[in-house]
Amino acid sequence: MTDRLAELSAAGVAVWIDDLSRVRLTSGGLDQLRREQHVVGVTTNPTIFAKALADADAYDEQVKDLAARGVTVEEAVRMLTTYDVRWACDVMRPAYDASQGVDGRVSIEVDPRLAHETDKTVAEAKALWWLVDRENLLIKIPATQAGLPAITAVLAAGISVNVTLIFSLERYRAVMDAFLAGLEQAKANGHDLTKMASVASFFVSRVDAEIDKRLDKAGTEEAKALRGKAAVANAQLAYEAYSEVFASDRWQALADAGAHPQRPLWASTSTKNPDYRDVIYVEELIAPGTVNTMPEPVIHAYADHGELGGGDAVTGSYESARKVMADLAAAGVDYDDVVKVLEDEGVDKFEQSWGELLDGVQKSLDAAAKGKSDPTDAAKG
Repeated sequence: MTDRLAELSAAGVAVWIDDLSRVRLTSGGLDQLRREQHVVGVTTNPTIFAKALADADAYDEQVKDLAARGVTVEEAVRMLTTYDVRWACDVMRPAYDASQGVDGRVSIEVDPRLAHETDKTVAEAKALWWLVDRENLLIKIPATQAGLPAITAVLAAGISVNVTLIFSLERYRAVMDAFLAGLEQAKANGHDLTKMASVASFFVSRVDAEIDKRLDKAGTEEAKALRGKAAVANAQLAYEAYSEVFASDRWQALADAGAHPQRPLWASTSTKNPDYRDVIYVEELIAPGTVNTMPEPVIHAYADHGELGGGDAVTGSYESARKVMADLAAAGVDYDDVVKVLEDEGVDKFEQSWGELLDGVQKSLDAAAKGKSDPTDAAKG
């Protein structure tokens, strides 16, 4: 029987799961994915935690203790989420050790309400790093304009970073520049670059979802023929940019000091359109030195029927990808507007999820303080 995920890993794609919950930890499900499905990393976001804390009873005891202490809802959320992330870091430690610190990483995101505030983002990143206290942690920072200097500052402090919410090629290049500047400062500050890691989360399916809407509105046959092509082309050109930057003399000086490259991480890889192949954003983006963070259903789908093809679906695709982007522009798709809309929506969605998370935890704290038998009932409702 073909082990498709093993083949994918051998092709240079690190398989990470885009999900975490206390149930996944207590059941041993995450460890099983690591042992049996080649999963070597975990990403989280406010939406994932909002769902985890609303759906499970596994947090009851900790919520009762937090309520007894009378903590604020913000502190409660941090205690609940960092507990899960710390545990996940321990589960992933064997993958971290086996990869000499490249994989086995677990991400936790700064408060999304700080997406446009540099100094507060840096301060919270440092606080999360201290609170989780695991060297295989990644702090997620959004690639907003205010996030770029925060990325550099956090890396300069010796903290590993997952840059999230990247949609545009121009912004991605700015992220890589922020990464290089951060490592240069970290080196100057005396930090051990061999212990540091970073990924750049380039979002995929949301690009197709937004551009397909615009193509449908255009209504021409030429426009319709471009549906489902933008996201892969955009990501392929991002990989081209990555290949250029990490072949530079500037990068080589850091590599000589033991630094690991900032790998492209394909995020949002579940298809939003049921007409598309369910593993398209895995199969079409196979390339060496990448990460694909997938919801568990996509992991199982690829294990069942994913196709490796030639093993590198990206490197030879740059000209065809440029043609797709040119054809989209000719069809009236404004790329700059698309990526701005997606970034704004991404920040808004995570802020909304954070609000839902705060509301749910507050209700659970209130219920626990009143002595109800099930303090999560309110959050479930």
